[in-house]
Amino acid sequence: MADHKRKVSSASSSDENPATGYAQGTAVALMKRPKTSEAPDSDSTALVQAGPKRTSGLQAPIMHLTGHSGEVTSCRFSGDGERIASGSADKQVFLWSTYGDCANYGVLQGHKGGILEVQWMPGNEKLITASADHTAAIWDTVTGERLKRCRYHTAAVNSCCPLNEGTGDTSTFASASDDGRLIVWDARARHPAAVMDHRLPLTSVAASACGTTVYSGSLDNAVTIWDMRTRSAVDSLRGHSGTVMGLSVSPRTGNYLASTSLDNTVRLWDLRPYSKLLNRCERVFTGAPHGFEMNLIRPAFDKDEMMVASGSADRTLTIWGLRSGEIRYKLPGHKGCVTQADFHPREPVVLSGSVDRSMFVGEL
Repeated sequence: MADHKRKVSSASSSDENPATGYAQGTAVALMKRPKTSEAPDSDSTALVQAGPKRTSGLQAPIMHLTGHSGEVTSCRFSGDGERIASGSADKQVFLWSTYGDCANYGVLQGHKGGILEVQWMPGNEKLITASADHTAAIWDTVTGERLKRCRYHTAAVNSCCPLNEGTGDTSTFASASDDGRLIVWDARARHPAAVMDHRLPLTSVAASACGTTVYSGSLDNAVTIWDMRTRSAVDSLRGHSGTVMGLSVSPRTGNYLASTSLDNTVRLWDLRPYSKLLNRCERVFTGAPHGFEMNLIRPAFDKDEMMVASGSADRTLTIWGLRSGEIRYKLPGHKGCVTQADFHPREPVVLSGSVDRSMFVGEL
């Protein structure tokens, strides 16, 4: 995303967050040098600026966010697009403003292991996290308080997702772990609401908007479909030849599921009840390989379900056209594997996080 034609200007005013006392992340605006030409009227000294038309409300076309001391494993826009949460191997969650200077306005601490996934809950005030310390947690991002620490897993918790998102439920969520368990949590209850055993390590989890169906990825190279009403596995999506590493349900209709895998492909699955496809796999996207590190790389859909994005071990963010399957963007700039992609819910803006400990927020 960065090149020699861009000039850099600092967008940070402090290295420490006075509210928490912790080191604060910084944001840098990366801007192309504008082309200028003299006005045709020789009596005027005005300069006419030429360049690409801006498509978002970002301070600059590309913002570079730094501050984590470990790999950025997960990053997400809030539902209203005003904020960003990022989780890292440094055991911290950073909260950022999307607009202006992209200020790092908060730090959530409490996990004893690296953060493996972050997800916003409906309402944009609560956040859930999955961690290598065998726990999941739900946080109040306004006060910085951890509302509940969820302890039942016996191995690293690789993934989490909100349930009943379509109904605005801010308390119920699911977690998936290396112990093979898929657990449903209610922040208002002391014990898990449901525990389902897959018997193989689970790497990822996603849910339908109504929360009645949950999808999990595992070492068996398949996506398992769970019915939350019966608390049982009812079907599976097969086609990958490697471990499924990340899942995402299309946000507008919920008709599609994207999955990333160690077989170096991203697959698009048709979730509609009467799909004409025998194995429900509508399209296979290529061009975003995994590396020997076998990182959890998570895909994302744009708000209009016209594009799907995934990170890659080749240090780029790849974006395909959902219908054509062709690569529309191949965005460089990171210095390590890109682990997370996310689209802004209102504007043509994309977010990426990387093992290089940084994030890019850029307009398309």
